[in-house]
Amino acid sequence: MHSFGFRANALLTFAATILAVICAFASFSDTLNSPSPTAQVQVLSINWFQKQPNGNDEVSMTLNISADLQSLFTWNTKQVFVFLAAEYETPLNSLNQISLWDGIVPSKEIAKFQIHTSNKYRFVDQGSNLRGKEFNLTLHWHVMPKTGKMFANKLVMSGYRLPQEYR
Repeated sequence: MHSFGFRANALLTFAATILAVICAFASFSDTLNSPSPTAQVQVLSINWFQKQPNGNDEVSMTLNISADLQSLFTWNTKQVFVFLAAEYETPLNSLNQISLWDGIVPSKEIAKFQIHTSNKYRFVDQGSNLRGKEFNLTLHWHVMPKTGKMFANKLVMSGYRLPQEYR
């Protein structure tokens, strides 16, 4: 006969193996999901556009963000981290990204939302490169699963331009 310790070890090893197989299946099942999130962002107004005393440009704007991220949720999704970034080019950098707003979507029920807000974080450029600058607003999302690999993607919305003059 086997001892109690041997039987407990065999039972725990079997349970851990079954748990690992279930986690692998859950992670694999996420690859079968093909999400199609949608988003739209409107710049309702430029609250201020000024040159700071140190020479940097700063912009504050009012945004209307509407998104439908419900297709990102599966039975393995814990939450989705989402953020809106302004992206533009300057002579020194081919890509500048500034986070304007972020949030955590904890469930599918509230993954379809509309937010009226001003930028949560400062939109500052190191220099005076923002006058008349074209920029894209990009909605990024990171899906955090209960088990398995986290994945990220984005939706780029172009056609935005800052004013020529400071306000």
